Amino acid sequence: MNSEDKTLVEIIDENKQIDLAKYINYVSAPQAGAIATFSGTTRDTFEGKTVVELRYEAYVPMAIRNLKSICCSARSSWDLHSIAVAHRVGSVPVGEISVLIAVSATHRADALDACKFLIDELKASVPIWKKEVYSNGEVWKENTEFPERRFKHGKDGSCCRRKIKTEARDIKGCCKPKVKEEDAADISTS
Repeated sequence: MNSEDKTLVEIIDENKQIDLAKYINYVSAPQAGAIATFSGTTRDTFEGKTVVELRYEAYVPMAIRNLKSICCSARSSWDLHSIAVAHRVGSVPVGEISVLIAVSATHRADALDACKFLIDELKASVPIWKKEVYSNGEVWKENTEFPERRFKHGKDGSCCRRKIKTEARDIKGCCKPKVKEEDAADISTS
């Protein structure tokens, strides 16, 4: 079985709940000694405001491509058996799961580290947007956990501080060329 066969990425349509058992069953295997999961749920309050629901929108084809790429990167860093990632779009009421990640590996350290990497990368780079709906209003939310990436990629109002070039690497055969950032001065001298 190649690594693509052991990866499941889904964007779940509006009004459909994420079936936790489905994804845990997908990653389960006799050779997997560990399954790590992360489920993000809608909480009832945020900074003293009553949350009614979260609403997600996504550019689905790009989101799926990005998630598959992130899964491939995880495979290149950890010895993983299976990965499952699901994210809902539309309305997600309080108490329901909006995102689920399940990772299986022979050893727990690989499963746990990869699971954290996957959720962090999803929140930092996948085109899925969240609106928090409160009892007295609503607001689109930015993932503020990764401000260093916003500045690193020139999203501070200046677009030309860095150039991007690709660097081919063949790691376990699953990953396409990696992106490497360099200062514009470095590229002009090459």
